[in-house]
Amino acid sequence: MAAASAISAALLPPVPGAAAAADLAPHELRILVAVDRERGFSAAARALGLTQSAVSHSVRGTERKVGAVLFERGRKGATPTAAGAAAAAHARRILRLLEALAAEARGAERGTVAGPLRIAAFRSAALHLLPPVLERLAARHPGIEPEVRVVRELGAGVAGEVAEGRADVGIATLGAAPPAAAGLIGDVLVEDPYRLVHPAGHPAPRSLPLVDWHENCGSATRRWWAGQDWIPKATVLAEDDGAVLSMVSSGLGMAIMPALSLDGAPEGVETAALGPEPPTRTVGYVTTPELAATTPVRALIRELRAARR
Repeated sequence: MAAASAISAALLPPVPGAAAAADLAPHELRILVAVDRERGFSAAARALGLTQSAVSHSVRGTERKVGAVLFERGRKGATPTAAGAAAAAHARRILRLLEALAAEARGAERGTVAGPLRIAAFRSAALHLLPPVLERLAARHPGIEPEVRVVRELGAGVAGEVAEGRADVGIATLGAAPPAAAGLIGDVLVEDPYRLVHPAGHPAPRSLPLVDWHENCGSATRRWWAGQDWIPKATVLAEDDGAVLSMVSSGLGMAIMPALSLDGAPEGVETAALGPEPPTRTVGYVTTPELAATTPVRALIRELRAARR
């Protein structure tokens, strides 16, 4: 890998002026994104219907223009460097704006709001918060084509999908860091309180083992959690909140879950308050400053805010 980087670096001339990157064409950005996605030049070539040499030539040209090595070349394919990951994220966002440009122009000519709308959301938001919002959006703007992807709130999570150009809008849990820290904008939609969830009719639910899942709770809630000496260490870890509810309804333990995850809880489950000041998670939307100005994103934000009211 190191040798490959050295060879790639040797191909680069001295860093050109800042204007050189502006010479990048859309097809070069598409190739950059494809190599990042496919993790290889040959795989990217197949996906784009190009030759492997054409893809390699394009990437080398892009590297010369930006003045940085974007991919580590090796037997296992092409791994993006830190510069490559950043460049691919910018490329995805630029390509999405070019798509929006065409859609906005057609919409302005026809007096309609139309085009694709990529939404990322964590599971319970996609199940319970988004459907009525999208129903109203479809009634007002039938030309908008929503695409919803469920993203786990681990690592960069939903906000990361937006920041990296894979989604236009994200319904995310907003942690201690504001969206602006990731170059995003957004707003709070709901403060989602946590509740104790247990098998129906159990006489002492706090004595039960704890069932949990990795995405559960933000850092603030975990600090509250750590100060409660009655909460045991989880003995069962599930994949998601739906699996947790199924296990609790089967009598395998109790759980501490946000209210949004409890919509449509199965029979055999009851909930109880965690006290006068229960922990909450903040749920909101995030998008990029550029996409926030596009008509499909603005339309969705209006419906999200109406649902909040």
